[in-house]
Amino acid sequence: MVIKYVLPVVALGLLAFAIWSVAGARQEGPPAAPPLQPPRSPYEAPVAGSGIIEPRTEDIEVGSPLPGVVVEVFVEEDQKVRAGDKLFRLDDRQELAELGARTAVVVAAQAELTRLEQQPRPEDVPVLQAAVDGAKATLADAQDQLRRVQPLVEKGIASQEELVRAQQSVERSTAELAQAEAELARLNAGAWRYELEVARAEVARAQSQVDQVNIELERLVVRALVDAEVLQVDVRPGEFVGAPPGEPLIVLGDVDLLHARVDIDEHDIPRFHPGAAAKAQLRGAPGVEFPLTFVRVEPYVVPKVSLTGDNTERVDTRVLQVIYAIDPGEGQLYVGQQLDVFIDAEDADSVSP
Repeated sequence: MVIKYVLPVVALGLLAFAIWSVAGARQEGPPAAPPLQPPRSPYEAPVAGSGIIEPRTEDIEVGSPLPGVVVEVFVEEDQKVRAGDKLFRLDDRQELAELGARTAVVVAAQAELTRLEQQPRPEDVPVLQAAVDGAKATLADAQDQLRRVQPLVEKGIASQEELVRAQQSVERSTAELAQAEAELARLNAGAWRYELEVARAEVARAQSQVDQVNIELERLVVRALVDAEVLQVDVRPGEFVGAPPGEPLIVLGDVDLLHARVDIDEHDIPRFHPGAAAKAQLRGAPGVEFPLTFVRVEPYVVPKVSLTGDNTERVDTRVLQVIYAIDPGEGQLYVGQQLDVFIDAEDADSVSP
């Protein structure tokens, strides 16, 4: 009898508890505050864009002009460098050996040129002069023999053959004297001017090869071309580096004045006007604003490559890139940080031509 009345009561109690639990679960609690407030535009009619901080000189990506093994790195991150300072050096042993060989060729070519320029050699003149004197003596003797034979032939004492032999001896001695005098004259005249030109050209060619090796040695030492700060070093001694495009080993930049590169969506370009007031908010700190100063517009609409991760962002979006100068003031900004940028579109009338 008790069970007959207890079971319905328990069932009704469980039903009431279930209804109460479901009703309590469906009640909405107070809205939770976001962990980070979204950025808010300081203007009523803004043109919004995403920006990224870059050096005034933009990123200077330094690579290697030649493949080789890095033997020394002269810089580290956050270091100031001046134009001409060394950044890193490649192995130069082969070039140094070649420089020694090329230098020896220059020395030999210069010595040959000097030898030709110093002609005649003083020691060679007496030798040829003695040859001339000997040829003169031989000619005089031949002429004397001819004078003695001629009357004997007329008297029939000497034969005609002896007369011919004496005449030929005179002619031969005359030719030998002419040859000796010509050789002496050539020696006294010095080197032929065309020989000198060839020797000078050989010296110039050898020197140009030395200069070429010196240039190769200079190229193995990569230097900074502008005053900047080292932003990134991605090379270590002992690494083999090639010369592939788009793979910087060291990144430089002038961070004394920072720039913000702002991407403006192509749909917002008609509402944008250069010179309008603009402010930037740092990602992660939307309450902190940085005033922007217009620098220039890069007048070429390009595909967007700096993606923010927004779900509505499309990779086929084209953007106009605008450069602003940004003053961090007392804050700290780093190259590569992203910004939310707002440009006052209502200020367009005052800045448009």
